[in-house]
Amino acid sequence: MRAAVLYQYNTPLEIDNIDYVGPGPREVLIRMAGSGVCHTDLAIIQDELFNPFPLPVILGHEGAGIVEEIGEGVTTVKPGDHVILSWVPNCGICHYCSIGRPALCIGGLRGGGIRFRKGDTNVFNFGPTSFAEYSVVSEAACIKIREDAPLEKVCLIGCGVMTGAGAVMFTAKVPPGSSVAVIGCGGVGLNAIQGAYLCGAEKIIAIDILDNKLEFAKTFGATHTVNAKQNDPIEAVKELTGGMGVEYSFEVIGNSATIRQGYNMLAIGGTCVVVGAAPRGSEVVLPTNGFFDERGIMGSRYGSGRVHVDIPRFVDLYMDGRIKLDELITQTLPLEGINKAFDDLKAGQVARSVIKYF
Repeated sequence: MRAAVLYQYNTPLEIDNIDYVGPGPREVLIRMAGSGVCHTDLAIIQDELFNPFPLPVILGHEGAGIVEEIGEGVTTVKPGDHVILSWVPNCGICHYCSIGRPALCIGGLRGGGIRFRKGDTNVFNFGPTSFAEYSVVSEAACIKIREDAPLEKVCLIGCGVMTGAGAVMFTAKVPPGSSVAVIGCGGVGLNAIQGAYLCGAEKIIAIDILDNKLEFAKTFGATHTVNAKQNDPIEAVKELTGGMGVEYSFEVIGNSATIRQGYNMLAIGGTCVVVGAAPRGSEVVLPTNGFFDERGIMGSRYGSGRVHVDIPRFVDLYMDGRIKLDELITQTLPLEGINKAFDDLKAGQVARSVIKYF
């Protein structure tokens, strides 16, 4: 198969021919149809996130495709099924799955070992490995969906929608009539905005440093915009809320300074939800008097989603015209365009690029 492989940090991905091993017990071979290009992959390429991965590695974690082959013991999908891939496959039996928080699963269902090779060299995987024509994943990572949904579009539900909209809908559980600020209007931030819109938030303030992203945010439900290069975002938010601040803020960048801004723009009793993945080693200093006013801060992993329930529901919402996916896709490229997609992402020119395989 062809795959986009990271051989060295801070270098372009290389399109290479890679061998794969068929699925083992409780594993599934997926023929990839589409993959979104997410900022998390860029952060890994730049060696900014998590601990360094062993190289070479195939990235990509926002994928959808068709089941090609199943391993022994697989019961939830069969060849020909259309699936969206979850980068947090949940085991169903660990402590967190058992208490209804499967996004925090520690069951370790990540596959049975090395499935990709280049000659005698092992090629590692990050998550569903969607920057390749085929992937071998655990059964738990395969979320069966309806077959009339376009895979090259609903692939975005596998990360951007689940993470952004889920943070608003499932982590924070924003009630109707709330005031919301979203810091960072990339692909995940735009989904946080449309999640707030779906929840019935009255005031949705989009914050970014690029006017093109702020204009785009209006398409997804933003009622107000703030350019943080031209205005102090904290003061701007307070002015837009009559001096109170917002009841909910969502930081979707992963930056210590903007996390602090998200906290400091809260109303009394408000909650800041950190969605963005910050570089390893980052720390945030917060004013302690905010806690006395019951201002809270919390994290969100994968939108606190129950993927086997929520991903098919998001697909239905898209097919019913109630959430926007087409508008998220700035460009569709073949696998050979992967480095252009990352260059455009770094330049802030896209909401989402999609790699389309067939």
